[in-house]
Amino acid sequence: MRAVFAIAIVPFILASPAFAGDAEVKAAQATIDSQLKAFIADDGAAAYSYAAPNVKQIFPTVDTFMNMVTNGYPPVRKPRTYAFGKVQEMSPTSIIQQVLIVGPDGKDYEAVYTLEQQPDGSFRITGCSLRASTSLST
Repeated sequence: MRAVFAIAIVPFILASPAFAGDAEVKAAQATIDSQLKAFIADDGAAAYSYAAPNVKQIFPTVDTFMNMVTNGYPPVRKPRTYAFGKVQEMSPTSIIQQVLIVGPDGKDYEAVYTLEQQPDGSFRITGCSLRASTSLST
């Protein structure tokens, strides 16, 4: 199921933050930040609330979602630290955001999130691709 959630069509060459509107970037980052904080706090319901409808369709309950994240994305589930990296606006309502994570194992990871603006104006996470980081720089 991890492969379904990790949208593989995410380019790893990301543009500078200037390409996306500041308000949209801040809103997308706030969504990711809130979800990561919910994971750290073991608040599955809150973490699940930041998932987009396409993710909720694949993982229809908080438990199935949390099991997928716990088993497939340990660095995202329990990051030691994280910082936002590069961002790219794919369309006026779609953003790709790089997040640099130090996982529970102390190793560096790169998570690339895709987010879509919802009809109510909020951004929700449509996917996350995770890989071991080969560099500490952004």
